[in-house]
Amino acid sequence: MCACVAAATCIPCAAVAQNDVWMAGERAGWLRKAAEAMPVLRHAERHPVAVVRSVADTAAFQGWRMEYAEPVEALYGSSLKERGTVTLDMGEHLTGCFSFRINHTGMPADAPIRLRLTFAEVPAELNTPFDPYPGGLSRAWLQDETVTVMRLPAEVRIERRVACRYVKIEVLATSYFDFRISDITLDAVTSASGGAPQLAAGTDPMIGRIYETGLKTLSECMQTVYEDGPKRDQRLWIGDLYLESLANACTFRNHELTRRCLYLLAGLADEEGWLHATVYEYPEPEPQYNQHTMDYSLLYGVALLEYLKATGDMETARELWPVVARQIEIARTYLKDNLYDMQKQPQWWLVFDWKDDLDRHASVQGLMTFAVERGWELARMVGREDEAADWPDLVKAMRRASREAFYDRRAGVVVSGPQRQVSYLSQVWMVLSGTLSAKEGARALTAVLADPTACRPGSPYAYHYLIEALIACGMEDEARRQLVGYWGGMIERGADTFWEVYDPADEYKSPYGFHPVNSYCHAWSCTPVYFINTYREIFQR
Repeated sequence: MCACVAAATCIPCAAVAQNDVWMAGERAGWLRKAAEAMPVLRHAERHPVAVVRSVADTAAFQGWRMEYAEPVEALYGSSLKERGTVTLDMGEHLTGCFSFRINHTGMPADAPIRLRLTFAEVPAELNTPFDPYPGGLSRAWLQDETVTVMRLPAEVRIERRVACRYVKIEVLATSYFDFRISDITLDAVTSASGGAPQLAAGTDPMIGRIYETGLKTLSECMQTVYEDGPKRDQRLWIGDLYLESLANACTFRNHELTRRCLYLLAGLADEEGWLHATVYEYPEPEPQYNQHTMDYSLLYGVALLEYLKATGDMETARELWPVVARQIEIARTYLKDNLYDMQKQPQWWLVFDWKDDLDRHASVQGLMTFAVERGWELARMVGREDEAADWPDLVKAMRRASREAFYDRRAGVVVSGPQRQVSYLSQVWMVLSGTLSAKEGARALTAVLADPTACRPGSPYAYHYLIEALIACGMEDEARRQLVGYWGGMIERGADTFWEVYDPADEYKSPYGFHPVNSYCHAWSCTPVYFINTYREIFQR
């Protein structure tokens, strides 16, 4: 393990001598190829469609909804000073830069104007006080900006890129003169291009709405990397890369973006070759040092395999094969008697889901088995079987150890941890790893779905893998019910794009202690478009 991983503070891995850095000679080339694959951002001007007002409503998502107040032209023809506050509806969720014009009417401006702008993805963001801020992430992620306009007339552009559907403008300070606002514009950006496949005639209308919302979510997260969320984080994570690339491969097919992300992650691995779970692009590509999650690093190889299948790009797959092999080499150091040793990496360093109460032991065991098996498939495709010759035996040994440690044959379910927790994800990953047969998996999943005490998924990310497992076990009707019930539930609660966190039993759930800082357009929630296109016989009937 990198010595930096266990240290509270450390010298960045980039400072380590070049001869101690794994694949040092290749890294510059990988980063150069990532730069060459930089996509072109597509711009589209969007304007508000209405002035709206917030309405408290206990039946609405998080207690608030918007209702139409008047046309935008009424705002442009009236005094903003007299109004004091106005809320605009952009008509759809958008990601980009906001601008407007402002000018005095009659008397010249004798002092600056100060405004506060708040950008919101959902109505409750505009109606929940931000301060005193109780959240666990930086307060600066919240999308409120104070703007001082020194001279009129002026064209004001908010340089910070925002993600929103609603915009509230408040007048904080002015003088004797009057003024109006006009030409409100949001320069919406995405790197997604090309048309996604149309659904079959007769497809369930709710499936159609889920499909369109999933496409919208995916397109806004496709920027110059696969961003996890255009409002918050705005960077590349491996787990999001994998799911977004699956969705992109069967919709927009912008494969160069996937290639860019794969090279970027490879070029920014730590000095021992372990991939960082997340990396930044600006001002220069750089990892979030010491951010290692084994489940994400193992999924890198699965993402490369799926990229190869989608594109036939053997050159990239062969060049990045050593990165995949290295993740498995590192993961193998965590095995003890063919079981993942949870003492070597605390559970909170494993993602899987936004669920603090999830015991992750069975899940990481299953995911590692799954990743090694997919790695062997990649090795055969790129002609590197000799470098992975013992991987098939490792997969078999891990499956045997898993059945002995985690499978309760009498109850027909997978248990995990000292409390023998029964969770959805423990069953899911033992199915996807091939540890349980399709028949055993169907029995386990049927049991857990009927068990009100089982640890349920807490995010769209976890639900993606649940649906994968249901399909793998032949439970196609249940897979359809879960997709429609979960993602359709977000739509019924007003979603324009799919959310980072959604718990039907708790609309205010937040991993960060404050629901307005949640991301309401999030990469890992876009994968209904993958299922709907890949399994047409299930979802387009």
